[in-house]
Amino acid sequence: MNLLFFLTPKQDVAFLYEDFTLRQALEKMEYHRYSTIPVLSRNGEYIGSVTEGDLLWAIKNQGIRLEDASSVSLRSVPRKRDYKAVPVTTRMEHLVAAAMTQNFVPVVDDKKSFIGLIKRNAIIQYCYDQYKNSQSASV
Repeated sequence: MNLLFFLTPKQDVAFLYEDFTLRQALEKMEYHRYSTIPVLSRNGEYIGSVTEGDLLWAIKNQGIRLEDASSVSLRSVPRKRDYKAVPVTTRMEHLVAAAMTQNFVPVVDDKKSFIGLIKRNAIIQYCYDQYKNSQSASV
């Protein structure tokens, strides 16, 4: 099975650029109701992922007032953990292993450019459908 079967392409993914402000990050995450979102460079390279927790800890630890969030760069927000990206050529067992510890798996091409992501629920749905099909075939 090819992982592109599960891919949500970049054009359909909400993401942040690393030069966005803390306010832009908060607003985009609130609008899409995401708790974690990919961060890209302006040339499309996957940088990492930022979580609500990362933003909240930055606000607390750096003493940022919400009124000042428009002047704080996302680059200055420490990230606790980045979601590991996989190359488009990744085999299914490695994709599943990555999805076990991440809500989504960023996918990059051979130039490290972000091409989209694979949501963990898409993999689970596929496995569930395969299981249901095997059960009905054995009856």
